[in-house]
Amino acid sequence: MGERYKRTPNTSCLVCQAPIYRRPIELRRKQRVFCGSRCYGLASRKETPCVVCGVLILAHKRAKTCSRVCANTHRAGIKYKLSLPRKDKVKDQRALKLRLMDQRGTKCERCGYSKKEILHVHHRDRNRNNNDLSNLALICPNCHYEEHYLENSWLSGKVGF
Repeated sequence: MGERYKRTPNTSCLVCQAPIYRRPIELRRKQRVFCGSRCYGLASRKETPCVVCGVLILAHKRAKTCSRVCANTHRAGIKYKLSLPRKDKVKDQRALKLRLMDQRGTKCERCGYSKKEILHVHHRDRNRNNNDLSNLALICPNCHYEEHYLENSWLSGKVGF
């Protein structure tokens, strides 16, 4: 009875070339055929050459070099930026606030509150990119909140408030 189910090989493994049997429908679908999971794993493996020495490495985690020695050799020719980025918004806003405080004093321009550490730079036209000095005002957080949120408050127009 064992002879009845024995199949004759009709194709070969793509990796090791071992003769194997696959159903005719699988062959018509043009599927890649392998003798087992080991050969399938070898065929699925993606390797790229090391950019320094050319040794094949697994292409995972965007690796470019095969070892630390090759990484150091590759890195030696790269010029890294040593300066700050062109547009550092935090430094620009600080410089803007200091410039306004030099010109207009250290008090809120609306209510006269005099704690300079908490003053905000307010853009009158509400365009943060328009840093023209005539468009800017130094105001305290309370006045800034009133300017931006009081007109749209859910409490405005309610009875008793």
